Amino acid sequence: MNIPSELKYTKDHEWVKIEGDVATVGITDFAQSELGDIVYVEVETVDETLDVEEVFGTVEAVKTVSDLFLPLSGEIIEFNERLEDEPEIVNSDPYVGGWMIKIKISNPEELDTLLSDADYKALIGA
Repeated sequence: MNIPSELKYTKDHEWVKIEGDVATVGITDFAQSELGDIVYVEVETVDETLDVEEVFGTVEAVKTVSDLFLPLSGEIIEFNERLEDEPEIVNSDPYVGGWMIKIKISNPEELDTLLSDADYKALIGA
């Protein structure tokens, strides 16, 4: 199970990479393995400002459809358009090529609510 130490995590199995006031978000290696083959990623919230834990999109796998929850409040400034044609990249490369959105963070205090890699490993029993 790949859980990079430089990232932050949520209880909803999303990873967060912080660069200044922008956060890049995707789902974890654990999440993609639980979902199975991903066939579609939908994000229709670009240019919208949402609060933490609001649904920003969905990921559809062969087995199920799952909501994606915003890990931090802010404006969704970018969607990884590569996922429109290659959603399966979330399975093969969840932390680099399979990122989903970028958020302009509006409440930096929320960063303290994110999990460390050790906390996330404990959550999933890794």
